[in-house]
Order: sequence, then structure tokens, then C-alpha cells
Amino acid sequence: MGTLLSIKNLKTHFYSAGKTVRALDGVSFDIEEGGAFGLVGETGCGKSVTALSILRLIPSPPGKIVGGEIHFKGRNLLNLSEDEIRSIRGKEISMIFQEPMTCLNPVFRIGDQMAEVVMLHQGLQRARAIENAIRMLERVHIPDAPHVARQFPHQLSGGMRQRVMIAMELSCHPSLLIADEPTTALDVTIQAQILQLIREMKKEFHTS
Repeated sequence: MGTLLSIKNLKTHFYSAGKTVRALDGVSFDIEEGGAFGLVGETGCGKSVTALSILRLIPSPPGKIVGGEIHFKGRNLLNLSEDEIRSIRGKEISMIFQEPMTCLNPVFRIGDQMAEVVMLHQGLQRARAIENAIRMLERVHIPDAPHVARQFPHQLSGGMRQRVMIAMELSCHPSLLIADEPTTALDVTIQAQILQLIREMKKEFHTS
């Protein structure tokens, strides 16, 4: 096993009202292939900014990655073009956010949203992509997956929506899955289930 992701001296700053906020100011760490890495810190310390920086999703303005390196499979993500980084997002690196309702489109059915990911990155036709979405929903232990695939996000509980997000982000079997406090909005029983599910999926898909 080698190093999958290597971050060196990463600096992400935000500029507002003539002031500079150094959200990240020299962050460095490595994640091994097949490994699990936990980034711990108080609210506002830069955990989410670190995750967004890896995928180059920092809103600009006001934010900007001003220094450092993010090496993934030997390539510095900060040197890639927009098209190149878009081809990596969702396919090789996926991210589960804190609140799935902010990520799931409220006007599209669950199956259609999941199908769109594999249609984009794997070139599947819509019918096969929907079949793949249902299989992934089953793999994250969602009962009656064909019915859930036809539902809208607001019809599901918080725990179910988070399972949908996990299924969606693992649809393309990414090498790296970033989980940004994915259990924050859930009660403790569901939190334990989601964490166990992530462990199961990590092992099944050999994801870091």
C-alpha cells in the first residue's frame, strides 16, 4: 500500500472587507491507500475548508487556495484544468456532506439524481444507470429500493437521505471518500448505523 493523497503546506485564505482570514495556513497530512484518516478539531478550525480545498470547491471570491500542494495518485490537483478536476470529482474522489438536503435536488427523484452521476462518469445509458442506482441503494441497506428510487428527497428521513448520499458517492467506486461530519444532523442510533455502513462500504469498495 502506498500514499493515495498527500497534502503539503496547504494554505486557503478568505478575503472580505479588506481583511484576510487564513482558514488554512500550512496544513500537511497523508492518506494511505485503503486507509482511514480522521481530521479532528473544534468548530471553525478549517476541517470543511480542507475537504473543499481537496476538491477545489472553495468559492472564489471570497476564498482562494494561495499555496501548497495536493497530490492525488501522483498528480498535483492544484495544477489541473477545470475540466480535469471535474473529471475527478465524483469519479475518483467523492464527498459526503453534513446535511444531505442541501446536496440533493428537491425537484428530482432519487433514482434520477443517482443515475446522472454514472451517466456522466461511466457513460451508461439511462435505463442501466437507474438499475445501477437501485443496486447501490440495496447495498446501503435501504428497503424497497425501487420504490425509494422513485421518491423525492423530502419524502425520506434524515438517515435515509444520508444513506442515499453514501450510495450516490460510491456509485463510481472512488478511490477516496471524504466524509464531512456526515452524522451531525442525525440522532445517536442512526449515527452509529451510518458509521458502520461507511466502514462496510470502505471494505467492500477498497476505498480510502
